[in-house]
Amino acid sequence: MLDLMSSWVSHLPEDVAYVSVVGHGMNEEELTANPRLSRWFVQDLNVEPSLPLGSDVFDGACLCVSVQYLQRPVDVFREVCRVLRPGSPFVVSFSNRCFPTKAVAIWQSLSGPDQQRLVGAYMLAAGFTKVATQASTPRQGDPLCIVIGIT
Repeated sequence: MLDLMSSWVSHLPEDVAYVSVVGHGMNEEELTANPRLSRWFVQDLNVEPSLPLGSDVFDGACLCVSVQYLQRPVDVFREVCRVLRPGSPFVVSFSNRCFPTKAVAIWQSLSGPDQQRLVGAYMLAAGFTKVATQASTPRQGDPLCIVIGIT
């Protein structure tokens, strides 16, 4: 599993035992503190979107609550598509929260369903063959939007 833009906390389900979880992030200290990561690397995807990983090596990838900060999302998603094995999912999830000073302008001009369509468009442009969306609005807390691309 590839966990992009990870931090000290994992959003992967605790009841699933992964053979290996490779984490990517911007903060070495946070990645070191994440107990779910088998290994990790630090890289600014806005500067260098190429992933230092082999092709067709992951069974899945996730990007939780950070897609809105990518300045070259199609380039990054193309790399995710490259490192995933055929038929593997890439799950991108987000809520209605963000750091406005860090989020890209198009993200801030859209809301939930339109943001999902935007992420789906990124995936299709990057080479994913199928895209599906899901949303959940709990009684308390933030809504959760999910976009799943299949290689």
